[in-house]
Amino acid sequence: MPETCDVAVIGAGPAGLTAGIYLARAGLKAVLFDKGMPGGQLATTDVIENYPGIPEPVGGMELSMRMAEQVKGFGAQILTVQVTGLKIDGDRKVVVTSKGEWAAAAAIVATGARHGRLNVPGETCYWGKGISCCATCDGVFFKGKEVVVVGGGDAAVKESLFLTRFASRITLIHRRDRLRATKVIADRLLAHPKVQVLWNTIVTEIVGGQRVDGVLLKDLKTGEVRRLPCEGVFLFVGTEPNTGFLGGLVRLDERGYVLTDEDMATSVAGIFACGDVRKKLLRQVVTACGEGATAAYAAEKYVEKIKGMEYPGG
Repeated sequence: MPETCDVAVIGAGPAGLTAGIYLARAGLKAVLFDKGMPGGQLATTDVIENYPGIPEPVGGMELSMRMAEQVKGFGAQILTVQVTGLKIDGDRKVVVTSKGEWAAAAAIVATGARHGRLNVPGETCYWGKGISCCATCDGVFFKGKEVVVVGGGDAAVKESLFLTRFASRITLIHRRDRLRATKVIADRLLAHPKVQVLWNTIVTEIVGGQRVDGVLLKDLKTGEVRRLPCEGVFLFVGTEPNTGFLGGLVRLDERGYVLTDEDMATSVAGIFACGDVRKKLLRQVVTACGEGATAAYAAEKYVEKIKGMEYPGG
């Protein structure tokens, strides 16, 4: 028989951790499932500067650990397991993991999103051999070296700024003629003496020997292709939702993001979604936390209803 809880929270990033806090404070038995350390992408972020109430920059790992300790302090449980499926068994939601099954009255999907890929020759071959999607994790290995960063959003700009601590030169490759990133950090990047930006340019191939030693670039305006020497390539080209384990259980959009209403409810009663895994406009720590709180409250009301404990009048 599967172990049981009131609400299963799949994912322990900012959205899942916030949901855990709210569920535990409501007196519900909440269990969080995540294959890695708490925090998700937040844990690999160098600095957070725009989290309300924390005026001084805080490291992503530090903020993740604070959240996780808060979750545990209120009595929720965090399990390090791989979730391989979610299914319905009557009124119960069954979470299938690498270490057995858990049955819950409600489930919250907070599995976030992973970094996208270029899908160009050399990318698979050189992954981990000069290619990375985490400057915070791997930047130190490129001290005094020339690196390429691909992307134009907040992640690409923030990680490029972090790399200026180590790399001798950063070349940012962007397919458009302006950055999508927040202006304050974009301006900071464009003014940095270690950074050059190649506009209207794409990477067509990543090349090298035992490790990366260059990229082939195509100018989208002229069609010219040239080789740029470098020893590292950092990719920040969008995200892809971690929804494969759902197996079509809930409605997704054309890109695979979970569709929800304003209460974070999915197309299946008792299953909610929050954070970067759902379709939305803005993907930030603060929005993930707000959605986690909303999902937890909605799940709490759902559990009360199916247990016959709903407060009169709703």
